[in-house]
Amino acid sequence: MQQAIAVLDSGVGGLTVVKEVMRQLPREKIVYFGDTARTPYGPRPAEEIIRFTREIVDYLAQFNPKMIVIACNTATAVALEDIRSRVRIPVVGVINPGARAAIGRTKTGWIGVIGTEGTIKSGAYEQALRRLSPHVEVVSKACPRFVPLVEAGNFRSPETYQTVLQSLASLRSSHLDCLILGCTHYPFLTETISEVMGPSVTLISSADETAREISTILHENNQLAGSVESPVHQFFCSGDSKKFQEIAQDWLGEQIRLTPVVWQVPHIGA
Repeated sequence: MQQAIAVLDSGVGGLTVVKEVMRQLPREKIVYFGDTARTPYGPRPAEEIIRFTREIVDYLAQFNPKMIVIACNTATAVALEDIRSRVRIPVVGVINPGARAAIGRTKTGWIGVIGTEGTIKSGAYEQALRRLSPHVEVVSKACPRFVPLVEAGNFRSPETYQTVLQSLASLRSSHLDCLILGCTHYPFLTETISEVMGPSVTLISSADETAREISTILHENNQLAGSVESPVHQFFCSGDSKKFQEIAQDWLGEQIRLTPVVWQVPHIGA
């Protein structure tokens, strides 16, 4: 049986990473868990995020995955090292790949980071960016109103535009030329964020670089899928399965129209 790549997120945000993995690694089977019943993770205390992440990893262990991808910036910032210490397979986060992509794209050395309260408070992006380029200027901003919009499927409305405009007002007057979307939910709002920030600011999503890191690790471990058959992906969520499936099918589009998918709602957490 083909071993899967297990991907977890606080909700639908990790689907942005899944889409890129499906594009770059079409033979790989994916098992996804979105904790939609307990999203957002951003305002929660670190101990709670670690507990939730452990619960999901324990649940995904039944599928015997060859890799775990924490496709949630908040969980990456808080729980990545804890999970790595608990499992024997590679565990990939989304912060370091996003930081590498931004350093590679900036021309002025001014980089903005938007994310959940938990991610911004952790300083994880600033630390990752300064490890790569010690003199980079980093401007960070928490945008807690974005995740509820995405989880509700509200990507392109007047309300969404006003929320993004108000949330990013302070960044519009800064000197940044790159803006890291430091939450995997935020690429769903790319069109609106780009409109608000203007053409001079390049938006950086960690999805592409994360998929590249996944590919590199699997190649080094000689674990890339060799099957020519289409993998059967499995998607799980802990909350409203109808809304989750609707958003997932819209976002993943062609990728899952061409691939068998199993949709299930497990009982996990409280």
